[in-house]
Amino acid sequence: MEAAVVSSFTSPVTVEDIPIPEPGPGQVLVHIETCGLCHTDIHAAHGDWPVKPGLPFTPGHEGIGSVEKHGPGVESPPIGQRVALAWLGSACGSCRYCETGRENLCESQENTGYSIDGGWAEYAVADARFAVPVPDEVSSLDAAPLACAGVTTYAAIKNAHVVPSERVAIVGIGGLGHLAVQYARLVGAEVIAVDVSDEKLQLAKELGADHVVNAATQDQAEAIQALGGADVVIVLAVAQSVFDQSFRSLNRGGRMVLVSLPEGTTLTVPVFDTVLKGIQIIGSIVGTRQDLHEVFRLHALGRTRVIAETRRLADAAESIEEVLRGSVPARLVFDLTGGASA
Repeated sequence: MEAAVVSSFTSPVTVEDIPIPEPGPGQVLVHIETCGLCHTDIHAAHGDWPVKPGLPFTPGHEGIGSVEKHGPGVESPPIGQRVALAWLGSACGSCRYCETGRENLCESQENTGYSIDGGWAEYAVADARFAVPVPDEVSSLDAAPLACAGVTTYAAIKNAHVVPSERVAIVGIGGLGHLAVQYARLVGAEVIAVDVSDEKLQLAKELGADHVVNAATQDQAEAIQALGGADVVIVLAVAQSVFDQSFRSLNRGGRMVLVSLPEGTTLTVPVFDTVLKGIQIIGSIVGTRQDLHEVFRLHALGRTRVIAETRRLADAAESIEEVLRGSVPARLVFDLTGGASA
């Protein structure tokens, strides 16, 4: 089968012909149709984070495809069922986090495209329990970004406990941000979109943002405070300055939700202001299987819109460079059905 392989953290990903994997006990073999390119895949391929993937490996944690074969002991999902292979590839199911609905915090979790091979390949094996069914009403092209960008921002909005009429700033409008704008609107928020690209801010307005702030030409905190301040800021950008600006954008009782994972960045906040103003700083990491079910259901009901462009898996290395240049409107998705654009 054709698969993208990372053999070195300092060399470009290569597309190779490797054997089709066999599903083991409790696993399914999935014939991949689409798989998104997330910035986390780039961090994985470059070995940016303290815990690095074992080499060689295949990235991709937005894989969508049909179950083709069961491993021993597996009956569900049935053969032919379309499923999503998300970042949360498996969890133990018995720790305090799993037992209280917080499986995304399980310390024994495996992560698709990181600790286990992912969906940048024609086939992938997955834990059958974590292969989440995709509704018929959701296309494979849309389902891929929803499996990470969607569920991650959906969970961030939930973790912020946004209530109707609160002012929510989404910092970074791209693969994640364009969906975050929509989820914030769905819970009744007044939405402020922040980016350095007029094109992406225009997209945010088309998707329902009430206000836009170009952080390249405006001081983010001053501009947001002029609008009345933010009750919640969802941080999806990676520039160091974004974190201080986002903190200063908050109203009393505000919540700053950290989602992005920039390499080597630390957060420094004024303790006096944090305490006296009752500021909360929240870390939000992807979402659970239930969150993903809800994301798919909302999309099936027509509540969200995915902005994505397709690419060929053969162009994986070039696609990574596209993302790094910031020239992608929202999300790139590898189409393994043969229908991708060049």
